[in-house]
Amino acid sequence: MASYKKILVGTDGSESSFRAVEKAAALAADSGATLLIASAYAEMSDRDQRRAAQALGEEAYKVVGSHPAEDILREAADLAKKAGAPDVDTTCEPGDPVDVLVTVIDKKKVDLCIVGNRGLNSLAGRLLGSVPANISHRASCDVLIVHTTGRGR
Repeated sequence: MASYKKILVGTDGSESSFRAVEKAAALAADSGATLLIASAYAEMSDRDQRRAAQALGEEAYKVVGSHPAEDILREAADLAKKAGAPDVDTTCEPGDPVDVLVTVIDKKKVDLCIVGNRGLNSLAGRLLGSVPANISHRASCDVLIVHTTGRGR
């Protein structure tokens, strides 16, 4: 098996995505690789931003723009460091999760992308395509799908 230098894992803040972060961090620790944790977020329209500002006042920053994704990334980075990853970096980008991960893979010259299996066995995943399935078809690097939901190890 190839020695990986840069490993990417995506997170949306869900429990299963944090389990993928832990597994990616363990692999990064074992191989001495840099771990890059990415999160995608949906940009809010100007109208929605104004509504959030009116409803939340000074607290609107918590739900507008990249702030929620940055909070998730801080938590994921802490988790990865506790799991032994020697070098952790984070990035958040607006857009569809698959598009963001594919772009990060190419821009950052990622050797391995790790994703959880969530969505692979759901009806929506079968009809619309899941993140793991789409990444496995579009990524220009190796992809490891780790078991993060339901029964398993």
